[in-house]
Amino acid sequence: MIPDADDLPDVLLDLGVAHEDINELVALRPRVTDDPGVRDLLERAVGAVTRDMGTVGGSPLFPSPPDGGDLLERCFSVYVYVAALPATRAYHRSLGVPDDVSRRTLADLGRHMAVHRRRYGSCGIHAVAWLGLHFHGELYQLGRLQYQRARLGGRWGTGVAAGGLPLTSGDPCLSLHIPDFRGPLSPGACDRSLALAREFFARHYPDERYEVAVCHSWLLDPQLKDHLPQDSNLVRFQERFRVAWENTEPDDEGPVGFVFGDPRLPVEDLPRRTSVERAVGDHLRRGGHWYGGHGWFPLPWSGTTAP
Repeated sequence: MIPDADDLPDVLLDLGVAHEDINELVALRPRVTDDPGVRDLLERAVGAVTRDMGTVGGSPLFPSPPDGGDLLERCFSVYVYVAALPATRAYHRSLGVPDDVSRRTLADLGRHMAVHRRRYGSCGIHAVAWLGLHFHGELYQLGRLQYQRARLGGRWGTGVAAGGLPLTSGDPCLSLHIPDFRGPLSPGACDRSLALAREFFARHYPDERYEVAVCHSWLLDPQLKDHLPQDSNLVRFQERFRVAWENTEPDDEGPVGFVFGDPRLPVEDLPRRTSVERAVGDHLRRGGHWYGGHGWFPLPWSGTTAP
């Protein structure tokens, strides 16, 4: 299930894993393959990820070692996804998904390892279940944005219906995600990504009609407009969306974690190097709070695409 020590580095590099993590992961391999208990755990975890491949239903949960800070515990999910990789790639090929889309989607594993290293200074993954969406065929990287095949929940359905679309809870939607380490969130990059998504899902999932995009993110907090120029990338991204509903519970750790890398950083010590850092930190230092936003916009639907 796991490539041998000679082949594993190439597989990890294809998944976007940083060179500085490769040797640790290769050296850790015997603890995964030679221990019957860990090997059994791995087989059950891979089965959870690959079962009902492509079915929309949320990130598949799988068993893992207890979280005690040990390298194996921090990196066990890396071996799960490496072992699941052939099944995921076979599923992509069965749909005709282009190889570059498949490769860039699954390279999000390496990006999450970079996020972990920035936050904790060590090799590992902390967003373990999230990557199940990628390897289960539910999420794709298309240009600057990621798109998750999903269904409207209760409040989403109510908000979209109130906005005039003939949709309701349970109808298909594309949930947008904004990954870090992917360059600026410019209007042009977003436009190109949305164009790719419309073509991609019409071609590869023709039986799933996606007429609405939704997004849950602190980037949709309307207070951002009070702290950033109106022509900034983040404000222009926010203006694409209509409000589905408003949060009343603060979520200060969200923007601190995404902007500064660690949600636990003391507010008074947050740096002010960029306009976004100044916006997030200064607002908190003045006693304000940030809130998760919930937005949507209609997606033009062609229904068909050229073969």
